[in-house]
Amino acid sequence: MAKQIPKKDGYFTAFWQKSSNGKNIPFTENDLGEELIIIVEDKHKQGIFIIPKLDAIKRNIIATDEIKGKMAMRFYPPWCTNLNKTAQSTQKWQVRYFNYL
Repeated sequence: MAKQIPKKDGYFTAFWQKSSNGKNIPFTENDLGEELIIIVEDKHKQGIFIIPKLDAIKRNIIATDEIKGKMAMRFYPPWCTNLNKTAQSTQKWQVRYFNYL
């Protein structure tokens, strides 16, 4: 579940696991099913990002032997406007995986 942070546009979510020695680490391609799913709720607006695992790997979200992966990131549903250029670029690829609920 992604949460809105008042000072920044978009919705922030963390996704990580604990290693055997207790360190936070990103999920790997072997830890997930076929999709990464992120839910966004904001009062009367609700939606879901469904990102296929291969696309999440391509975007460096999921760790592999060659990719570090991420443990958190921001998501930008279509109702987010007035975004900076970096956020607009991120929103552009994310919106392909977004569905309203």
